[in-house]
Amino acid sequence: MTRAVLVSRSAPPAVTEVDLPDPAEGEVLVDVTTSSVNYKDGLALAGNPGVARVDPLVPGIDVVGTVSALGPGVHGVAIGDRVTCNGAGLGETRHGGWASHAVVPADAVVVLPDGIEDSFAAAIGTAGFTAQLSVLALERMVAPDDGPVLVTGASGGVGTVAIALLAARGFSVTASTGRVSNADSLRRLGATEVVDRAELSDLGKPLQRARWAGAVDSVGGATLANVLAATRWGGAVTACGLAQDSALPTTVMPFILRAVSLLGVNSVEAPRALRQRAWERLAADLDPALLADVTRTVSLSDAIAVGPEVVAGRVHGRTVVDVTAR
Repeated sequence: MTRAVLVSRSAPPAVTEVDLPDPAEGEVLVDVTTSSVNYKDGLALAGNPGVARVDPLVPGIDVVGTVSALGPGVHGVAIGDRVTCNGAGLGETRHGGWASHAVVPADAVVVLPDGIEDSFAAAIGTAGFTAQLSVLALERMVAPDDGPVLVTGASGGVGTVAIALLAARGFSVTASTGRVSNADSLRRLGATEVVDRAELSDLGKPLQRARWAGAVDSVGGATLANVLAATRWGGAVTACGLAQDSALPTTVMPFILRAVSLLGVNSVEAPRALRQRAWERLAADLDPALLADVTRTVSLSDAIAVGPEVVAGRVHGRTVVDVTAR
């Protein structure tokens, strides 16, 4: 049995005891220390069928802790390793990290680099991992000397980490946010300019004045269409979210007239080698003090109330869940 937040169609989310199976072939058991609150976790708490695909379900798409048992056929990880696991069906098709213990797929586990403490790894979480995957993808097409890059949803988890990572690599970053009151915080992360998301949220012309060499977008919808329309020749835009809309009301004009590339980012099914590379870069480029400035820590029971706030876009930065707190 493990202490966990349980989401069920027949009862509201609550902290309770959950029966957890032993790790099967290709799985490991992790004694969880920390997790985090993500957009998907908020959707799972609401019983969204696109996220909560099993019933009942323990939310938490992030797991950070220590490996305590191995299933058959596991290689590359050992008992006692401090690890993290992001996505990989956690908190969607299998019980996730809002629990004292979690059984996770071994091929999605990353042994934490030296210097990354458990709380820092949870603050990074899927949001920061996705931000790093976005930066790695963008760097294939865009260099710092090519011009400014835009980060949409800049006050959210992906956005805040993406700003810091891009700034660390020498990019000039423009942050787009609906909470311009966070401008000072975004500048401390490394943004050189902050714009109101209202500039981008209503659909504009299919081809607009070229403003950015590239962008990291976690919003989708009309915002992503406007970003594509305002990207310079040969630029690239990464897409990893749909906070505004899953539809993309654009035309082929940015692609055929400016050779703009749209790069999809999927953190859930990223292969182990890419996961390892991303976490090595996070360890090298992300200043813990910068992330600490936009991170708060809550207990399992408090996380239940934070989830809807994240979905509503009222949470700035990252929220760590201390699974050991009572």
